[in-house]
Amino acid sequence: MQVAPIAQDLVLVGGGHSHAIALKQFGMKPIPGVRITLITDVVQTPYSGMLPGYVAGLYDFDECHIDLRPLSNFAQAQIVVDRAVGLDLVNQRVICANRPPIAFDVLSIGIGSTPTVAPVPGADKYAIAVKPIAKFLDQWQKILDRVRENPQEPLTLAIVGGGAGGVELTLAVQANLQRIYQQCGQPPANLQVHLVHRGDRLLPSRSATFARKVEKLLRDRNVHLHLNESVIEVERDRIRCESGLEIECAFVFWVTQASAATWLRESGLATDEDGFVLVDDCLRSSHPQIFAAGDVATMQNHPRPKAGVFAVRQGQPLAQNLRRALQGELLRPFQPQKNYLILLGTGTGAAIASRDPFCFGAAGWIWNWKDRIDRQFMQKFRDLEPMGSEGSGQTSQSGSRWEAEQPAVMQCAGCGSKVGSGTLESVLQRLKQSEWSQREEVLIGLDAPDDAAVVRVPSDRVLVQTIDYFRDLVNDPYLFGQIATNHCLSDLFAMGASPQSALAIATLPRAIESKQEETLYALMAGAIDVLNQANAVLVGGHTIEGTELAFGLTCNGFALPDRLLRKSGMQIGDALILTKAIGTGTLFAADMRLQAKGRWIEGAIASMLQSNQAAASVLQAHHANACTDVTGFGLLGHLAEMVQASNVSVSLQLEAIALLDGAVTTATQGILSSLHPQNSRVDRLVHTALRQHPHYPLLFDPQTAGGLLASVPQAEAIACLETLIAKGYTHSRIIGQVLPPSKQAAITIES
Repeated sequence: MQVAPIAQDLVLVGGGHSHAIALKQFGMKPIPGVRITLITDVVQTPYSGMLPGYVAGLYDFDECHIDLRPLSNFAQAQIVVDRAVGLDLVNQRVICANRPPIAFDVLSIGIGSTPTVAPVPGADKYAIAVKPIAKFLDQWQKILDRVRENPQEPLTLAIVGGGAGGVELTLAVQANLQRIYQQCGQPPANLQVHLVHRGDRLLPSRSATFARKVEKLLRDRNVHLHLNESVIEVERDRIRCESGLEIECAFVFWVTQASAATWLRESGLATDEDGFVLVDDCLRSSHPQIFAAGDVATMQNHPRPKAGVFAVRQGQPLAQNLRRALQGELLRPFQPQKNYLILLGTGTGAAIASRDPFCFGAAGWIWNWKDRIDRQFMQKFRDLEPMGSEGSGQTSQSGSRWEAEQPAVMQCAGCGSKVGSGTLESVLQRLKQSEWSQREEVLIGLDAPDDAAVVRVPSDRVLVQTIDYFRDLVNDPYLFGQIATNHCLSDLFAMGASPQSALAIATLPRAIESKQEETLYALMAGAIDVLNQANAVLVGGHTIEGTELAFGLTCNGFALPDRLLRKSGMQIGDALILTKAIGTGTLFAADMRLQAKGRWIEGAIASMLQSNQAAASVLQAHHANACTDVTGFGLLGHLAEMVQASNVSVSLQLEAIALLDGAVTTATQGILSSLHPQNSRVDRLVHTALRQHPHYPLLFDPQTAGGLLASVPQAEAIACLETLIAKGYTHSRIIGQVLPPSKQAAITIES
């Protein structure tokens, strides 16, 4: 079936409730020719309805978080893990904190809100804001650990803010901590909790009757309730109120009125007086191509409280209007309900309910009802199946803007499939290499229109060359460019060479010219960032069109002939050192099947982004005798090459080998790389009784941008390992020893 070229970019900023629902909708019904990009600074987004239950210890992390990576894969969306910091409305680009801008045709903003702390001295420094939630949860875990480690010590906490969020957090915090005290044989009275609110009653947006029920519940739970108290200062160990009240406390949670990110107004979008994006009944902002939903948005005709229920309700109409905007159809207005149900968990397996004018006190059946609603909502984001080619957003169907604007053409092969010169010229003008990268060894490079690069090789050096090329394994071109370049450079590091120059080769998905330019720019920007860090320069390359993104580099380096490291230099008695954890093959195989947790993939990406350059220097400084990088053939495949080339045998300690988080889980489930069967053929060289061990299959797992495997003199092994760990290679391990050649087996594996 004909693949529809990319013609439009839909960018979603923020991974909150509305955008999660929109991603699910686009995954179930893609729009051909539309590329979706999600920009989010967290991969697991918390569901607000279950978060208090998590704080109370009633849910685990996965139960109350939407994993955005498999959801994005389901929607065939690029996921960019970064923080948006601005908008370029003229050029229609999102400015990011740590990567090049991202272009959009249609944009939706759903970044939520944060509690207002700036006006109160000390609050920003000493108070724990409930948002960003990931940071709050990290602080909460530290408090839990402190209580578990020192249950005999009294603890006083204060919560500032008496809305629904503050009340539910108070109940959840108290319930969990008192449970820990009881489990440790300590009295619940070791904990004192203060709730401070500037109004004369809690829950000002709900009925007075409901507020009184909540206040009675808090007092019955021995929560110290302080109404009509405005906090004017937060210190390290206390809060001060306008009335003169002072409360000594170890921690302060800040759950006050929501505020908006300042860059929204600074970008030129129309906002309300609090800085939230003003939107019309169609959730469209002052700029017709930009939408907003959830807490970050204020509906001009239907203002509502900043509550998660509205973000959830806006998800469906937002997705529908984004679809209509992309297809050039009329938008449909949406009117949120005025009255809504609120269910507050008490942290003890009960909940209270309110839907004005009715309210119900704490009861177990209400919690069970709430729990069922929340779990059903979360299940929508777990029932994901990989889309086949016919359901893909890249297949040609009616309604595509590309089909409306472009004539049907036969795609050329050969040099006719090259990317156009205008696209290349534009990208090269946008790319910037460091000033030092204009090296004197490069006689002709990207700055000259010649047919090839020309590089001078110093007379006392040898030229070391390597090449690698593969399809994308992450759906972010900038990130893929970084990972692929790290991978390609590793062969130079493994041989003791210093990178000098590189030639790139890229296959770009078919797209209209402007979209192809953005893809190529992001890809090459990622590659050049890594080349610059390695003191290397891009001197040329080649591009071609295809069905999917692929990238590689020919890398050139210089080395002193007598300092080269080879696979063949292993010496009997050497210790084997591996500098990184393994497991990328099985993890990304699971990622393709939507069965990998986002945090597992984030851990694998962090490993792949770590350059081997410093590790190679450490290994050389400790007189490594042999070295290789662990990549496609897996740990045992590359080790077998070293063993055979050196005419030795090795003893390997299976449980000493560091594994990436999640790798054992996915491998145990039988999710392995497509290259795994071929890699497993090296098993014939292995002697072991551990073939049924759950870690054993990972020895054949193909790695992308894996670590270095080196044999180091035994006398220097510990010092080498300590230096590697100090340099940031925290998964470095001594995994075995080099032995004399053996007729029994080249590789012996022990537990």
